[in-house]
Amino acid sequence: MAALKRITSIEELAQAMEDSAHRPFLLFKHSTRCPISSGAHREFDAYLNHNPNEAVNYGVIYVVEDRAVSDAAAERLGVKHESPQAILVKNGQAVWHTSHSDITLEALEGILAE
Repeated sequence: MAALKRITSIEELAQAMEDSAHRPFLLFKHSTRCPISSGAHREFDAYLNHNPNEAVNYGVIYVVEDRAVSDAAAERLGVKHESPQAILVKNGQAVWHTSHSDITLEALEGILAE
């Protein structure tokens, strides 16, 4: 299983963005209060437990608990905040994103197989 790192500070977010120059970074924004987000989290976990791309770093922001970090990610990446949301980052730039019920094992396998 690929490691999923919880991002709890703006400094950790900045480091993940910087590291995306060398390894793509898939960011999952999760609301612990939303049943749709819980379903997306299950799909994300299924991807990580199935056959994840080991050349990618994986991170999660809990949007309720770490609102400032979530807002900073939206601003820095230029992607309107939604939760749940998955954002693929390369070279510090969002190159793909999706949200809600479009976060599926199949969608993640498709975009991360490239």
